[in-house]
Amino acid sequence: MNLRVIKKDIEFLIGDFVEDCLLFAMLHPDKDLTKVEELIEKASDLADGLFYRVNHPDKSSKKAIKAHYKTIGHDLIKGLDDLCEELSALAK
Repeated sequence: MNLRVIKKDIEFLIGDFVEDCLLFAMLHPDKDLTKVEELIEKASDLADGLFYRVNHPDKSSKKAIKAHYKTIGHDLIKGLDDLCEELSALAK
């Protein structure tokens, strides 16, 4: 997988989550919006960390590079899953 695709995936998925947060805030103005802002900030921090890791791989071997990017993909999905669970908890 090429770096441009990985970066676009991170950007798209994090952006989609932020849109969900903003939609939640508009549909539920009675809920605590500071928690929604915290979730957006966490998503931004996740994206920043993942972009840093994408741009600074371990170049010791080709196998290590593949494993590095595979781990980034897993961390992206896991991080977004955790954030979505937190947003769902706010909706209850």
